[in-house]
Amino acid sequence: MRRDGRGGGTGLAAVTAFVCAVGMSAVPGRAQAAPTDPAPGAEGARGAAAAGGGGLYEVHRKVESLYRKAEAATDAYNLAREKQVRQEKRIVKIAQAVVKAQNRMTDLRKRAGAVARAQYRSGGIPPEAQLLLGDDPEGFLDDVTLARKGQQATVGLMNQLEKTQATLDRYAKAASREWERLDSSRAKKAAARKEIRAKLRRARELESRLRAEERERLRQLEEEQQRRAQTTWLNSGILRKIGGKGTTQGRRAVEFATAQLGKDYVWGAEGPDTYDCSGLTQRAWAAGGRSIPRTSQEQWRLLPKVGVERMRPGDLIIYFKDASHVGMYVGNGAIIHAPRPGRQVTVAGAGSMPILGVVRPEGR
Repeated sequence: MRRDGRGGGTGLAAVTAFVCAVGMSAVPGRAQAAPTDPAPGAEGARGAAAAGGGGLYEVHRKVESLYRKAEAATDAYNLAREKQVRQEKRIVKIAQAVVKAQNRMTDLRKRAGAVARAQYRSGGIPPEAQLLLGDDPEGFLDDVTLARKGQQATVGLMNQLEKTQATLDRYAKAASREWERLDSSRAKKAAARKEIRAKLRRARELESRLRAEERERLRQLEEEQQRRAQTTWLNSGILRKIGGKGTTQGRRAVEFATAQLGKDYVWGAEGPDTYDCSGLTQRAWAAGGRSIPRTSQEQWRLLPKVGVERMRPGDLIIYFKDASHVGMYVGNGAIIHAPRPGRQVTVAGAGSMPILGVVRPEGR
């Protein structure tokens, strides 16, 4: 049953209760046994065989692999989309600058035309000839002074015209480069979208061939796998080393993430009703007062890294070798994250997936 993430059942107290339950189920000597793949009935056997053979455990492995690949492609999609937005903004700024430079050029050309017309009316007679032909030498000298000032102004005008034209040429080249980059980002985004849809479609096909009870067993296999990983992580004694307290910003980020519990995972989503994994962490930290990169891979690459034993609530745990998943540490060995399609924002063990490392949006 999907919760709206806003009711009283999704507060920090509920999270703490869940974390305590996770800790209790993972104490030494209480580790879960490895999941078995009991032989299904006749229909179940046909369903598992139709899903690719090898029984439910093999179906589980294939489905999880497809969702993992889709999540990696989602990161590529999000990054390409983010770059596209930035490039579109830069192109708009270039266009605005071009309009300003063109207006400047129009004004300069008008002034240059006025100068040319004035010279034409004077007949273009050189100052020396005007001195010889004129009957007022003193007045001529005054005119020469003015003429020199006019010549200097003309030279300055021509220089401004030249510089403005060079600026327009530079903007044209910059716009051309940005359009090329924009086309590249669009192509990458389209390719990632195609890959995501193909992986999700294949995963749904595998799951749809199973009976309802088999799909529930798949969910149980997933949870059992996560519990075993969490148990191993906790049995290492890691929680005895982790004792950092969250900052004000970190607590705000955790509170925001907590309020999203129960909302559906949708690839590429940034809220407010649906999220993918990095969309959730980005929005949570925006609520905490910090702007962070959009994708888990960029969060891993750009944010300050801290050791696992130095974790505190609000820190982000990056998972898998390709940094394709992220969750927010909320304390007591737990995270809040958006797992994958078909799941909702939930609380999970911080060690339930392979940890690549930890980053801290606030800095070290």
